[in-house]
Amino acid sequence: MLRRIADHLFWMARYMERAEWRARLADVNYHLLVQSSSNDPYPWKLLLLITGELDLFAEYFEAPTEDAVLEFFGFDARNPSSIRSCINAARENARGLRHRISSELWIEVNTLYLDALNWSPDTFQRMGVYGFFAELKERFYRIAGICQGTLPRDLAYEFLQLGTMLERAESVSRLLDVKYHFLLPHVEDVGGPIDRMQWASVLRSASAFEAYRRVYGNAITVNNVVEYLLFDPGFPRSAVFCFDRLEESLVRIAAAAGEGAPSAPDPVSEAFARALRDNHARAILNAGLHEFLLEVQDHCAAVGSMIFNRYLRFE
Repeated sequence: MLRRIADHLFWMARYMERAEWRARLADVNYHLLVQSSSNDPYPWKLLLLITGELDLFAEYFEAPTEDAVLEFFGFDARNPSSIRSCINAARENARGLRHRISSELWIEVNTLYLDALNWSPDTFQRMGVYGFFAELKERFYRIAGICQGTLPRDLAYEFLQLGTMLERAESVSRLLDVKYHFLLPHVEDVGGPIDRMQWASVLRSASAFEAYRRVYGNAITVNNVVEYLLFDPGFPRSAVFCFDRLEESLVRIAAAAGEGAPSAPDPVSEAFARALRDNHARAILNAGLHEFLLEVQDHCAAVGSMIFNRYLRFE
């Protein structure tokens, strides 16, 4: 496979996953604010903290009001990671792949791109925040279903998996980090109704609420949420699931390239990937969740650099 094709596949999947994740975050934040009162004058600032875009936002807007954050987060062209910017980038990469992906997938991605061109602040007024993001999530679910149902499990599919799983693992680590360190500044609130509601919103942001309850019941605790989103090998958005699928795809890609099994980007990263499978939430919480989540993000960056240097770099 040409490196240019592999690059398009990787980034199409990564941008589409990023756009879907952002749509889910905005939708869950909206429902959280509807269900509970907040003393924070700028409750939509949370989205900027999760994505690390507060400084970029401050360059163009005075205050993180609902309208300003939704515009910046949803369709501001000055934000390279806005939902519309991600859709545009995914479609541009898909355009160079029309001979490698199914016609159904191309039509769905291209139609979403054309619809996104017409988004404006009036869109939220016309559809409502709930209606807009509910419809957008359905569009992403259709695209995911088309990928699963129409693409052969060949080398192209493995590069799509790399982009999806790498973006997903990094996103869930950022989500947990922000909740643990920014959302609950008062120690006396830990374990209270607001705390439980916020941890439930974290689960919903990862589409994990119902799956979590089937394992742990109605009790929502920090330990169980961290265990499920980081270490559950059967949940498709957990960190360990994503890293396992990454390694499986890398093995198949390396075999197809005649390289044998790939080595880790460096010994530290290799040791971390091994430790992730053997770890548990209680030990991580005792040792420091923030530090561990930074390790997850560093590992994602190391794997991304290795993938680029080995398979995507082309002159």
